[in-house]
Amino acid sequence: MLDACAELLDETGYEALSTTRIAERADVAIGSVYQFFPDKRAITQELTRRNVEQFVSRVGRRFLEEDYRGWWEAVDAIIDEYVDMHRTVPGFRSLHFGDVVDLNLLDSDSDNNTVIAGRLRGLLLAEFGLADSHELDVAVLVAVEAGDAVLKLAFRRDQNGSQEIIEAAKHLVRGFLSRQLKSWSPRD
Repeated sequence: MLDACAELLDETGYEALSTTRIAERADVAIGSVYQFFPDKRAITQELTRRNVEQFVSRVGRRFLEEDYRGWWEAVDAIIDEYVDMHRTVPGFRSLHFGDVVDLNLLDSDSDNNTVIAGRLRGLLLAEFGLADSHELDVAVLVAVEAGDAVLKLAFRRDQNGSQEIIEAAKHLVRGFLSRQLKSWSPRD
């Protein structure tokens, strides 16, 4: 049902999405949909959770498999995963992390990007031993918000993502975090 929802989101958008259409696409009875999800919002919420888990898992896997000279290369890898998922994961480009539907899909107390920032902050802390602080929290949250906005622009300009704007997003995020973390950043 989640796969059917993802496909329909890409084809028709959220407004045209319905539980009936999801059931038809998934080739299940409408009662089966309602057994697990009370409405289309609940289905998109679960799809968003799945996307976030997949995103964090993919980033975590890269952190395990690849060696980075520093956090700035990890930031590029995070952005690369976001871009790849936007291009290849059904429903991701339509829903991102739920912001099209509801800014609080992932957690009723925090907006979606705050939840994402917390997960990415945890990965950066574990991998690079950055000092845990309120300043780090704010820096990662602002970087996620700024990066998200610029990456959305990249995909509004070009269905596959304007490479020029994707690179600009990387420079923006690295530059901002470099100043906030007072760490060495790569020469550009």
